[in-house]
Amino acid sequence: METRTHVWGQSRRVVAEGIGTGLLLAAVVGSALMAEQLAAGNTALALLANSIATAGALIALITTFLPISGAHFNPALTLAEAWNGRMEWREVPGYVTAQILGGIAGVVVANVMFGNSAVAIADHERSGFAQLFGEVVATFGLLAVIFGTAHKEPERLPMVVGMYILAAYWFTASSAFANPALSIARIFTETNAGIRPADALAFVVAQLVGGTLAVLLFRWFGKK
Repeated sequence: METRTHVWGQSRRVVAEGIGTGLLLAAVVGSALMAEQLAAGNTALALLANSIATAGALIALITTFLPISGAHFNPALTLAEAWNGRMEWREVPGYVTAQILGGIAGVVVANVMFGNSAVAIADHERSGFAQLFGEVVATFGLLAVIFGTAHKEPERLPMVVGMYILAAYWFTASSAFANPALSIARIFTETNAGIRPADALAFVVAQLVGGTLAVLLFRWFGKK
């Protein structure tokens, strides 16, 4: 995003992406585990708690890391920014690697905080057309609100992204992963926050489709 400053070196931006994505995943998985413990079987209440915590974490983390790395925390956004010419393609591998490894580290932190195995392979099924279509919609919408906000009113971006994800938790069948790094990282928890490896791969494909559609739409919007 154009709000990313070049004052920071590449290595520092990559570290910022890893830390930010790790904290985001710790918030997503940790709040899901806490909600599961406290909601006494009320799944709607658990989802509400998880969505509010995730939205709050996004607002705080984007505000913190936006001036350093652009606060992508999401390979779909990083690829879109490179495709749109707003970052160099040579930066993409470092960003994406940091996002994935940081996300996995965040899941491990959440697992340990709640007394679970540090690393385990999820067996939670998230399959079927409805969930995959939900990921296309969720990722398309996420990139759309970012593209529509970041370059005109960047100061509003943290709140806009947080509020969109808060809503998307509820209006998508998949609860809006909308992020390949998040999908991959959540393979490594055997809790209800997890996702089976095969399902995660399908989610990543759906997310990249949604991101591609958003890029194409906003390129069309931008034509003279």
